[in-house]
Amino acid sequence: MITIEESYQYCLRVARTRAKNFYYSFVLLSTQQRKAMCAIYAFMRYCDDLSDEPGASKAAVDGWRADLEEALQGRFTDHPVWPAFHHTVRRFGIPHEYFRQMIDGISSDLEPRRLETFDELYRYCYQVASVVGLTIIHIFGFDTRSALPLAEKCGVAFQLTNILRDIQEDAARGRIYLPAEDLRRFGVTEEDLCSGNRSSAFLELMRFEAARARAYYNESLPLLELVHPRSRSSLWALISIYSRLLERIEARNYDVFTQRVRLSLIEKSWIVVKAMVG
Repeated sequence: MITIEESYQYCLRVARTRAKNFYYSFVLLSTQQRKAMCAIYAFMRYCDDLSDEPGASKAAVDGWRADLEEALQGRFTDHPVWPAFHHTVRRFGIPHEYFRQMIDGISSDLEPRRLETFDELYRYCYQVASVVGLTIIHIFGFDTRSALPLAEKCGVAFQLTNILRDIQEDAARGRIYLPAEDLRRFGVTEEDLCSGNRSSAFLELMRFEAARARAYYNESLPLLELVHPRSRSSLWALISIYSRLLERIEARNYDVFTQRVRLSLIEKSWIVVKAMVG
């Protein structure tokens, strides 16, 4: 049986190698908070892989869902994430429903996706990203429940940014997350998204969607004052990294087709330094 410390070490390795944006904010936390964030990230990463990797299946997701229910009761299968995950959930009092909703979200990605309205997209963003924000503010610490809807909005902002960055990659997998009502409004087709057609209609659509994402970033900013002071620099860094990604998409005139939009190691490190010095 793997020990809790061995499980945390496994989660740390996963976070270091896979968390391209999240991990930079982790270093600003206390040791126990950092370990907890790595445990939650390792769980989330495996969830994502279940829907994205070749051979993804409903049976695999259902098996992971069953393993989650066992782990929440302190009974672990042989996956190394569970002891650290269980310890983190208990230590920080994280509601179990968030993890169930996360699995609901990734299971919906097993089939080709088409979303008709923004309400449907918001629901998807909530399941795969807002529940992450709601989870990690329990690790950051907060004293008023008014932090919860702000964490939800922050997660939506992050996921909308991811969706804009990954349009072509998602379309190749049969996933069109931009609402059909928006595509029709601006005269953009699914074929345009698949082929990388940066028409004037596409640019108008992207400006609209980027403004929507920016609005959610702005609405969630008061969250910085509601998490515990020791955690604010980490949350600020995390928001800064993701909002900078959105700025980069805008600065490239929404060219998300020829090269993946990302921040360099130096840029992310500089954000962390700025967070450290306040």
